Amino acid sequence: MGWIIALIVGGVAGWLASLLMKRDASMGVVLNIVVGCVGSVIGNLIAGPLLGISGSVQEFSIRGLIVAVIGAVVLLGIVNLIQRGRVR
Repeated sequence: MGWIIALIVGGVAGWLASLLMKRDASMGVVLNIVVGCVGSVIGNLIAGPLLGISGSVQEFSIRGLIVAVIGAVVLLGIVNLIQRGRVR
């Protein structure tokens, strides 16, 4: 049951991050889930040592969702920087 919750919360976190980064039109459901779950890991790596907070997408909590969204925004920011350097 934990992985189902992780997929749902990861999808919501990825969707919110894509809205904040104005990439929602180019992302689908699967990519939102991937960005949210990877963002949760990145968010825990950032927020744990710096702010002393952590959250998990496997059990729903507002703190876990916020940490996942922060990590997903960082991930999308890195992707934006990489894509900006690419010749179009």
